[in-house]
Amino acid sequence: MLTESQVEFFNTNGYLVVEDLVDQETLENVRAEYSKLMDQLYAGWAAEGKVPPPTPGMEFWDKLDIAFRGGFDWYQPFDISLPHDNITDETPMHFGPAVFSLVRSKKILDAVETLIGSEITSNPIQHVRIKPPQKAVDASEIRAHVVATDWHQDMGVTLPEADNTKFVTVWLAITDATIENGCLQVATGNYKEMLPHCTKKQTGIADQFIPTDKATPLPVKAGGAVIFHPLTPHGSLSNNSDGYRWSFDLRYNVTGQPTGRSHFPEFVARSRSNPENELKDWQEWRQLWSDARYRLARSEHIPQHRWDSNSPYCA
Repeated sequence: MLTESQVEFFNTNGYLVVEDLVDQETLENVRAEYSKLMDQLYAGWAAEGKVPPPTPGMEFWDKLDIAFRGGFDWYQPFDISLPHDNITDETPMHFGPAVFSLVRSKKILDAVETLIGSEITSNPIQHVRIKPPQKAVDASEIRAHVVATDWHQDMGVTLPEADNTKFVTVWLAITDATIENGCLQVATGNYKEMLPHCTKKQTGIADQFIPTDKATPLPVKAGGAVIFHPLTPHGSLSNNSDGYRWSFDLRYNVTGQPTGRSHFPEFVARSRSNPENELKDWQEWRQLWSDARYRLARSEHIPQHRWDSNSPYCA
């Protein structure tokens, strides 16, 4: 659980840095799970003659770098969500036991419970972010999960159904996040209102409202996290290093309140009043997303946020 001083800091500033929120064993299990997935993807590309056969000693980062520089779809197979459109029966996504254990990590849920209460739902607005060196990224790449993330508020990238939902975001570092490799930055202060957002390259705060004068970078070591309020403006710096930066966005809301993306599946991560409602089987989690993919592949497009280019302040 968080201390009183940590809760006070969060309530005053809209964010909190917590070191060592996840233990090394959990981190290693996540890394091993993604390494196995990378092996499978690379083997498929090699069988098609798209990449050279793997050589002894090739590791996760070596294969990922070849995939990235070769222009292969490595990101979506890693993500723990579906994309915003063009969903088909073949759209890849990743839901495995190590990531499920990460989402349900006791220390994460203890911290979240201190902030929003003991009835906790895993919100489906969640992503993996593995960001390559910015200098190697093609200028046409705009995905916030791959390049620097524009300033935004998490409440601003949900649908209006969740405007009164109580939730927090846990931005968890899997590798050390530094200023050089593109750590998170937040705007200090206790924001109470949603700022106007625009659909630019990404969906972000309208230029004239971006609080750059209050920008505070928040480096954090692997296993640490930045926890922030849904109205806290934030983004990320560019990755100006020669390596990759890896993090997860995990969100949690009070159970029974709208998630802001109700066409994606949620689950009860903790319930002190009804523990039997907690989802404890990772395969059930994966099936929830498989069922959603099947349904969405056959339905009309559902927007993931409320903004478009005609929104106020976006001209």
